Amino acid sequence: MNFWDFKRSSASVRLLVEFGQERGLDAARILARSRLKEADLADLAIELDASQELCVVGNLMRACRQPGLGLEVGMRYNFASYGLWGLGLISSATAGDALALALRFIPLTFAFCRISGGLDGEMYTVTFEAPDVEPAIQRFLVERDVAAASRLMKETLGPEFALSRFTLQHNVERGAGWLEGLLRVGGVRPEFGATCNSLSFDRQLLNLRLPQANPVTVAMCERACEELMARRRARLGTGDYLRQYLAAAPLNMTPDLPQAARALGLSDRTLKRRLQDEGVSYRMLLAEVRGRQANELLADETLSLTQIAERMGFSDLSSFSQAYKRWFGVAPSLGRYGARGGAA
Repeated sequence: MNFWDFKRSSASVRLLVEFGQERGLDAARILARSRLKEADLADLAIELDASQELCVVGNLMRACRQPGLGLEVGMRYNFASYGLWGLGLISSATAGDALALALRFIPLTFAFCRISGGLDGEMYTVTFEAPDVEPAIQRFLVERDVAAASRLMKETLGPEFALSRFTLQHNVERGAGWLEGLLRVGGVRPEFGATCNSLSFDRQLLNLRLPQANPVTVAMCERACEELMARRRARLGTGDYLRQYLAAAPLNMTPDLPQAARALGLSDRTLKRRLQDEGVSYRMLLAEVRGRQANELLADETLSLTQIAERMGFSDLSSFSQAYKRWFGVAPSLGRYGARGGAA
Protein backbone atom coordinates (compact mmCIF):
# COMPACT_ATOMS: atom_id res chain seq x y z
CA MET A 1 0.00 0.00 0.00
CA ASN A 2 1.23 3.49 -0.86
CA PHE A 3 0.60 6.61 1.18
CA TRP A 4 -1.41 8.19 -1.65
CA ASP A 5 -3.86 5.26 -1.68
CA PHE A 6 -5.66 6.65 1.35
CA LYS A 7 -7.13 9.88 2.62
CA ARG A 8 -5.93 11.01 6.06
CA SER A 9 -7.31 13.01 8.96
CA SER A 10 -6.37 16.63 9.51
CA ALA A 11 -4.93 15.95 12.98
CA SER A 12 -1.33 15.69 11.76
CA VAL A 13 -1.48 18.94 9.79
CA ARG A 14 -3.05 20.61 12.82
CA LEU A 15 -0.09 19.44 14.92
CA LEU A 16 2.36 20.78 12.32
CA VAL A 17 0.63 24.15 12.31
CA GLU A 18 0.64 24.33 16.12
CA PHE A 19 4.34 23.46 16.13
CA GLY A 20 5.07 26.27 13.68
CA GLN A 21 2.95 28.77 15.57
CA GLU A 22 4.95 28.06 18.73
CA ARG A 23 7.94 29.30 16.73
CA GLY A 24 6.21 32.49 15.69
CA LEU A 25 5.09 31.34 12.24
CA ASP A 26 1.76 32.41 10.81
CA ALA A 27 -0.70 29.58 10.07
CA ALA A 28 -1.35 30.94 6.57
CA ARG A 29 2.37 30.66 5.78
CA ILE A 30 2.49 27.03 6.93
CA LEU A 31 -0.67 26.16 4.96
CA ALA A 32 0.33 28.04 1.78
CA ARG A 33 -0.60 26.21 -1.45
CA SER A 34 -2.07 23.26 0.49
CA ARG A 35 -5.67 24.25 -0.38
CA LEU A 36 -6.32 24.40 3.38
CA LYS A 37 -7.28 27.21 5.73
CA GLU A 38 -6.74 27.24 9.47
CA ALA A 39 -10.51 26.91 10.04
CA ASP A 40 -10.49 23.62 8.08
CA LEU A 41 -8.33 21.99 10.73
CA ALA A 42 -11.09 22.32 13.32
CA ASP A 43 -13.42 20.22 11.15
CA LEU A 44 -13.12 16.64 12.43
CA ALA A 45 -14.85 15.30 9.32
CA ILE A 46 -12.38 16.75 6.82
CA GLU A 47 -10.05 14.28 5.09
CA LEU A 48 -6.88 15.27 3.25
CA ASP A 49 -4.84 13.97 0.36
CA ALA A 50 -1.28 12.95 1.16
CA SER A 51 -0.09 15.71 -1.19
CA GLN A 52 -1.69 18.34 1.06
CA GLU A 53 0.22 17.18 4.12
CA LEU A 54 3.44 16.99 2.08
CA CYS A 55 2.91 20.61 1.05
CA VAL A 56 2.56 21.67 4.71
CA VAL A 57 5.66 19.69 5.66
CA GLY A 58 7.65 21.47 2.96
CA ASN A 59 6.43 24.89 4.12
CA LEU A 60 7.35 24.14 7.74
CA MET A 61 10.80 22.87 6.78
CA ARG A 62 11.60 25.93 4.67
CA ALA A 63 10.44 28.24 7.46
CA CYS A 64 12.31 26.51 10.30
CA ARG A 65 15.50 25.31 8.54
CA GLN A 66 16.53 23.23 11.56
CA PRO A 67 18.55 20.01 11.48
CA GLY A 68 16.69 17.12 13.05
CA LEU A 69 13.36 18.95 12.74
CA GLY A 70 11.49 15.73 11.99
CA LEU A 71 12.77 14.15 15.20
CA GLU A 72 11.52 17.05 17.28
CA VAL A 73 8.14 17.13 15.54
CA GLY A 74 7.78 13.34 15.81
CA MET A 75 8.01 13.55 19.59
CA ARG A 76 4.76 15.57 19.57
CA TYR A 77 2.69 12.60 18.39
CA ASN A 78 1.13 10.39 21.06
CA PHE A 79 -1.55 7.70 21.09
CA ALA A 80 -4.30 10.34 21.42
CA SER A 81 -3.14 11.88 18.11
CA TYR A 82 -4.29 8.75 16.27
CA GLY A 83 -7.89 8.44 17.43
CA LEU A 84 -9.39 4.95 17.27
CA TRP A 85 -6.12 3.43 16.07
CA GLY A 86 -4.34 4.70 19.18
CA LEU A 87 -7.15 3.57 21.46
CA GLY A 88 -6.94 0.10 19.92
CA LEU A 89 -3.24 -0.12 20.74
CA ILE A 90 -3.52 0.67 24.45
CA SER A 91 -6.58 -1.62 24.74
CA SER A 92 -4.73 -4.66 23.32
CA ALA A 93 -3.94 -7.61 25.59
CA THR A 94 -0.18 -7.77 24.96
CA ALA A 95 2.57 -5.78 23.31
CA GLY A 96 2.59 -8.31 20.46
CA ASP A 97 -1.15 -7.85 19.91
CA ALA A 98 -0.76 -4.09 19.92
CA LEU A 99 2.06 -4.27 17.37
CA ALA A 100 0.04 -6.58 15.10
CA LEU A 101 -2.93 -4.19 15.21
CA ALA A 102 -0.64 -1.22 14.57
CA LEU A 103 0.93 -2.74 11.45
CA ARG A 104 -2.43 -3.96 10.13
CA PHE A 105 -3.94 -0.49 10.17
CA ILE A 106 -0.88 1.64 9.33
CA PRO A 107 -2.83 3.57 6.61
CA LEU A 108 -4.89 5.15 9.41
CA THR A 109 -1.77 6.84 10.78
CA PHE A 110 0.14 9.81 9.37
CA ALA A 111 3.15 7.74 8.32
CA PHE A 112 4.69 8.16 4.89
CA CYS A 113 7.31 5.42 5.38
CA ARG A 114 6.54 1.83 4.47
CA ILE A 115 6.62 0.21 7.91
CA SER A 116 7.14 -3.50 8.59
CA GLY A 117 8.25 -5.65 11.49
CA GLY A 118 9.87 -9.02 12.10
CA LEU A 119 12.04 -11.11 14.38
CA ASP A 120 15.79 -10.66 14.09
CA GLY A 121 17.43 -13.21 16.38
CA GLU A 122 16.65 -12.20 19.94
CA MET A 123 15.31 -8.85 18.77
CA TYR A 124 12.09 -7.68 17.16
CA THR A 125 12.83 -4.94 14.64
CA VAL A 126 10.44 -2.44 13.09
CA THR A 127 11.86 -0.97 9.88
CA PHE A 128 10.91 2.25 8.12
CA GLU A 129 11.45 2.35 4.35
CA ALA A 130 11.87 5.94 3.18
CA PRO A 131 9.15 7.29 0.87
CA ASP A 132 9.98 8.29 -2.69
CA VAL A 133 9.78 12.06 -2.27
CA GLU A 134 12.16 15.01 -2.42
CA PRO A 135 15.29 14.14 -0.37
CA ALA A 136 14.98 16.91 2.23
CA ILE A 137 11.31 16.10 2.82
CA GLN A 138 12.13 12.40 2.84
CA ARG A 139 14.58 12.94 5.69
CA PHE A 140 12.00 14.87 7.70
CA LEU A 141 9.34 12.18 7.17
CA VAL A 142 11.68 9.35 8.18
CA GLU A 143 12.73 11.23 11.31
CA ARG A 144 9.13 12.03 12.19
CA ASP A 145 7.81 8.50 11.61
CA VAL A 146 10.58 6.81 13.61
CA ALA A 147 10.48 9.31 16.48
CA ALA A 148 6.68 9.16 16.68
CA ALA A 149 6.79 5.36 16.75
CA SER A 150 9.40 5.34 19.51
CA ARG A 151 7.25 7.57 21.70
CA LEU A 152 4.10 5.59 20.89
CA MET A 153 5.77 2.32 21.87
CA LYS A 154 6.84 3.75 25.21
CA GLU A 155 3.42 5.25 25.93
CA THR A 156 1.52 2.12 24.90
CA LEU A 157 3.74 -0.55 26.44
CA GLY A 158 4.52 1.16 29.72
CA PRO A 159 7.55 1.59 32.01
CA GLU A 160 8.88 -1.94 31.43
CA PHE A 161 9.43 -1.23 27.73
CA ALA A 162 12.79 0.01 26.46
CA LEU A 163 14.32 0.09 23.02
CA SER A 164 17.53 -1.82 22.41
CA ARG A 165 18.45 0.06 19.24
CA PHE A 166 17.28 3.11 17.31
CA THR A 167 18.90 3.63 13.89
CA LEU A 168 18.68 6.22 11.13
CA GLN A 169 20.41 6.06 7.76
CA HIS A 170 21.23 9.76 7.55
CA ASN A 171 23.32 11.97 9.80
CA VAL A 172 22.17 15.00 11.80
CA GLU A 173 23.91 17.68 13.81
CA ARG A 174 24.67 16.32 17.26
CA GLY A 175 24.40 17.97 20.64
CA ALA A 176 20.89 19.37 20.22
CA GLY A 177 18.46 19.27 23.13
CA TRP A 178 15.90 17.12 21.34
CA LEU A 179 18.41 14.24 21.22
CA GLU A 180 18.25 14.08 24.99
CA GLY A 181 14.46 14.04 24.73
CA LEU A 182 14.65 11.03 22.45
CA LEU A 183 16.98 9.31 24.88
CA ARG A 184 14.54 9.81 27.74
CA VAL A 185 11.55 8.52 25.78
CA GLY A 186 13.07 5.64 23.82
CA GLY A 187 15.64 4.57 26.38
CA VAL A 188 18.49 4.51 23.88
CA ARG A 189 20.46 7.12 21.94
CA PRO A 190 19.77 7.17 18.17
CA GLU A 191 22.52 5.84 15.89
CA PHE A 192 23.05 7.88 12.73
CA GLY A 193 24.57 6.77 9.42
CA ALA A 194 23.18 3.24 9.85
CA THR A 195 22.22 0.80 7.09
CA CYS A 196 18.49 1.18 7.75
CA ASN A 197 15.89 3.17 9.67
CA SER A 198 14.71 0.97 12.52
CA LEU A 199 13.59 0.47 16.11
CA SER A 200 14.60 -2.77 17.86
CA PHE A 201 13.69 -4.28 21.22
CA ASP A 202 14.00 -7.59 23.07
CA ARG A 203 11.57 -10.10 21.56
CA GLN A 204 10.50 -11.15 25.07
CA LEU A 205 8.79 -7.77 25.43
CA LEU A 206 6.18 -8.91 22.91
CA ASN A 207 4.66 -10.93 25.76
CA LEU A 208 4.18 -7.88 28.01
CA ARG A 209 0.62 -7.66 29.35
CA LEU A 210 -0.78 -4.17 28.83
CA PRO A 211 -2.28 -2.45 31.90
CA GLN A 212 -5.29 -1.00 30.06
CA ALA A 213 -6.21 -4.15 28.13
CA ASN A 214 -9.91 -4.38 27.32
CA PRO A 215 -11.14 -7.04 24.87
CA VAL A 216 -14.45 -5.27 24.26
CA THR A 217 -12.77 -1.95 23.47
CA VAL A 218 -10.13 -3.49 21.19
CA ALA A 219 -12.79 -5.43 19.26
CA MET A 220 -14.80 -2.24 18.81
CA CYS A 221 -11.68 -0.39 17.63
CA GLU A 222 -10.78 -3.12 15.14
CA ARG A 223 -14.24 -3.00 13.55
CA ALA A 224 -14.16 0.79 13.43
CA CYS A 225 -10.65 0.78 11.92
CA GLU A 226 -11.73 -1.66 9.21
CA GLU A 227 -14.67 0.57 8.30
CA LEU A 228 -12.50 3.68 8.36
CA MET A 229 -9.89 2.02 6.12
CA ALA A 230 -12.57 1.16 3.58
CA ARG A 231 -13.97 4.69 3.66
CA ARG A 232 -10.62 6.43 3.42
CA ARG A 233 -9.31 4.32 0.56
CA ALA A 234 -9.17 6.85 -2.23
CA ARG A 235 -11.57 6.03 -5.05
CA LEU A 236 -9.31 7.49 -7.71
CA GLY A 237 -8.75 6.83 -11.36
CA THR A 238 -5.30 5.90 -12.63
CA GLY A 239 -4.69 9.47 -13.74
CA ASP A 240 -5.36 10.80 -10.24
CA TYR A 241 -3.04 8.22 -8.67
CA LEU A 242 -0.37 9.22 -11.18
CA ARG A 243 -0.84 12.92 -10.40
CA GLN A 244 -0.29 12.23 -6.69
CA TYR A 245 2.78 10.11 -7.42
CA LEU A 246 4.33 12.74 -9.69
CA ALA A 247 3.59 15.52 -7.20
CA ALA A 248 5.34 13.57 -4.44
CA ALA A 249 8.42 12.69 -6.50
CA PRO A 250 11.63 14.69 -5.95
CA LEU A 251 11.48 17.95 -7.92
CA ASN A 252 14.87 17.34 -9.51
CA MET A 253 14.35 13.65 -10.25
CA THR A 254 11.32 13.39 -12.53
CA PRO A 255 10.30 9.73 -12.90
CA ASP A 256 9.74 8.24 -16.34
CA LEU A 257 6.76 6.10 -17.30
CA PRO A 258 8.36 2.73 -16.37
CA GLN A 259 9.29 4.08 -12.92
CA ALA A 260 5.76 5.39 -12.39
CA ALA A 261 4.26 2.09 -13.50
CA ARG A 262 6.38 0.16 -11.01
CA ALA A 263 5.42 2.55 -8.21
CA LEU A 264 1.73 2.05 -8.99
CA GLY A 265 2.12 -1.72 -9.27
CA LEU A 266 1.30 -1.81 -13.00
CA SER A 267 3.05 -2.85 -16.19
CA ASP A 268 4.03 -0.14 -18.67
CA ARG A 269 1.35 -1.32 -21.12
CA THR A 270 -1.38 -1.40 -18.48
CA LEU A 271 -0.55 2.12 -17.29
CA LYS A 272 -0.60 3.44 -20.86
CA ARG A 273 -3.89 1.69 -21.61
CA ARG A 274 -5.63 2.93 -18.46
CA LEU A 275 -4.51 6.49 -19.07
CA GLN A 276 -5.68 6.27 -22.68
CA ASP A 277 -9.08 5.02 -21.47
CA GLU A 278 -9.30 8.15 -19.28
CA GLY A 279 -8.39 10.39 -22.22
CA VAL A 280 -4.99 11.46 -20.91
CA SER A 281 -1.35 10.48 -21.40
CA TYR A 282 1.71 10.29 -19.19
CA ARG A 283 3.23 13.27 -20.99
CA MET A 284 0.10 15.37 -20.45
CA LEU A 285 -0.06 14.62 -16.72
CA LEU A 286 3.67 15.19 -16.28
CA ALA A 287 3.38 18.60 -17.94
CA GLU A 288 0.37 19.43 -15.75
CA VAL A 289 2.14 18.54 -12.50
CA ARG A 290 5.49 20.06 -13.46
CA GLY A 291 3.79 23.23 -14.62
CA ARG A 292 1.93 23.56 -11.32
CA GLN A 293 5.16 22.99 -9.38
CA ALA A 294 6.91 25.64 -11.46
CA ASN A 295 4.18 28.18 -10.76
CA GLU A 296 4.31 27.45 -7.03
CA LEU A 297 8.04 28.19 -7.07
CA LEU A 298 7.55 31.29 -9.21
CA ALA A 299 5.17 32.66 -6.56
CA ASP A 300 8.10 32.66 -4.11
CA GLU A 301 9.75 36.02 -4.75
CA THR A 302 12.88 35.02 -2.84
CA LEU A 303 13.83 32.55 -5.60
CA SER A 304 15.49 33.65 -8.81
CA LEU A 305 14.56 31.99 -12.10
CA THR A 306 17.97 30.31 -12.12
CA GLN A 307 17.36 28.88 -8.63
CA ILE A 308 13.94 27.60 -9.70
CA ALA A 309 15.44 25.94 -12.76
CA GLU A 310 18.04 24.25 -10.55
CA ARG A 311 15.46 23.07 -8.00
CA MET A 312 13.40 21.51 -10.78
CA GLY A 313 16.38 19.61 -12.12
CA PHE A 314 17.01 21.55 -15.33
CA SER A 315 20.59 21.88 -16.51
CA ASP A 316 20.26 25.64 -16.98
CA LEU A 317 17.76 28.50 -17.13
CA SER A 318 17.41 28.18 -20.89
CA SER A 319 16.17 24.58 -20.62
CA PHE A 320 13.67 25.56 -17.94
CA SER A 321 12.43 28.49 -20.03
CA GLN A 322 11.88 26.25 -23.05
CA ALA A 323 9.94 23.73 -20.96
CA TYR A 324 7.83 26.48 -19.38
CA LYS A 325 6.96 27.87 -22.80
CA ARG A 326 5.80 24.40 -23.88
CA TRP A 327 3.58 24.17 -20.80
CA PHE A 328 2.06 27.65 -20.83
CA GLY A 329 3.03 29.39 -24.08
CA VAL A 330 4.87 32.23 -22.31
CA ALA A 331 8.27 32.75 -20.71
CA PRO A 332 8.61 32.04 -16.98
CA SER A 333 9.35 35.73 -16.35
CA LEU A 334 5.82 36.51 -17.56
CA GLY A 335 4.42 33.47 -15.78
CA ARG A 336 5.85 34.80 -12.53
CA TYR A 337 3.44 37.76 -12.60
CA GLY A 338 0.51 35.39 -13.03
CA ALA A 339 1.78 33.12 -10.25
CA ARG A 340 2.10 36.11 -7.89
CA GLY A 341 -1.40 37.20 -8.74
CA GLY A 342 -2.73 33.71 -8.06
CA ALA A 343 -0.93 33.57 -4.72
CA ALA A 344 -2.45 36.86 -3.67
